[in-house]
Amino acid sequence: MEVDKEKPRIYLTEYKVKQDAHDYGMADDLWSFEDFKRKFRIVVVRQAYNELGTEPLLEFDLIGCLPSIANAFRRLMLSEVPSMAIEKVYMYNNTSIIQDEVLAHRLGLIPLKANPQHFEYKSEDASDDGTDQDTLEYKLKVKCTRRKDAKDTSLPDNLYENEKVYSGMIKWVPKGKQGTMFRESDVGPVHDKILISKMRPGHELDIKLLAVKGIGKDHAKFSPVSTATYRLLPEITMKQTVTGEDAKILQSCFSPGVIEINENGQAYVKEARYDSCSRNVYRYPHLANTVDIARIRNHFIFTVESVGAYPPHDIFIEAVKILKKKCRQLINELDGTDQQ
Repeated sequence: MEVDKEKPRIYLTEYKVKQDAHDYGMADDLWSFEDFKRKFRIVVVRQAYNELGTEPLLEFDLIGCLPSIANAFRRLMLSEVPSMAIEKVYMYNNTSIIQDEVLAHRLGLIPLKANPQHFEYKSEDASDDGTDQDTLEYKLKVKCTRRKDAKDTSLPDNLYENEKVYSGMIKWVPKGKQGTMFRESDVGPVHDKILISKMRPGHELDIKLLAVKGIGKDHAKFSPVSTATYRLLPEITMKQTVTGEDAKILQSCFSPGVIEINENGQAYVKEARYDSCSRNVYRYPHLANTVDIARIRNHFIFTVESVGAYPPHDIFIEAVKILKKKCRQLINELDGTDQQ
């Protein structure tokens, strides 16, 4: 198998990381915009849901860029792409066992479906209640009572009405013209079955909630992603033919699906991208030199999992727009400095 010498690599040996002889380090390269345009690519690998089937997930490859650019996108998705979250909580009545401040914190972390592009940032001098352009209002009014028809049971679900308080019990209260612009299904909680509290007869909640637009670097509740990570693309190259029992041992050294065995009993690399680069192969001295384990230093595998308000691909697009705006602002400031 011929190795593409243009790809910058690092090799994973038993005890250290070794630099490719053809790779002189990306930091020392003369950056060329033309080379960047020629090499840079974004390839969407899959769009699906997470293992629980609850949150949309996007996996894509960012190819031909510096680690600083890849990390900039990750940080922007985490901390500067805006979303809506509950900011103010007014406790009119809380006789549950959860303290007011703990309950307010739990409510603030419930993800909302509301699209932040339809709202403005709330100004510092605005009233607490806000306006229909910058604030969403909700109410949570629940009382736990004993079921009159409960017989021959000790299960709380059968004994009590509203024994559990879920996010689906939060009701939207339209402000101004919001009733003609949105439906409750457009601005309510992303999930209806998020457990907020457990109650017993005599416990009651009467709460007013106000949601505003914000960004993750102000508070984690405004972050539109639950996961935004990247890793370098693994590359595994067979150096020798491995067959029989050794092929099975070699297969067990890597993540499932990376090494397969053909009809002749010979091991081959099927899909290196799913390898975790664990180096388990070095536990077997007779197999240590049968493969090269490397990572491509300018090929990043991104995984973005949304909390539900934004689709993951929209989160990445928003991050690109924010980075573009920051670059334009820096250029304008530099131009202004030159003129002075």
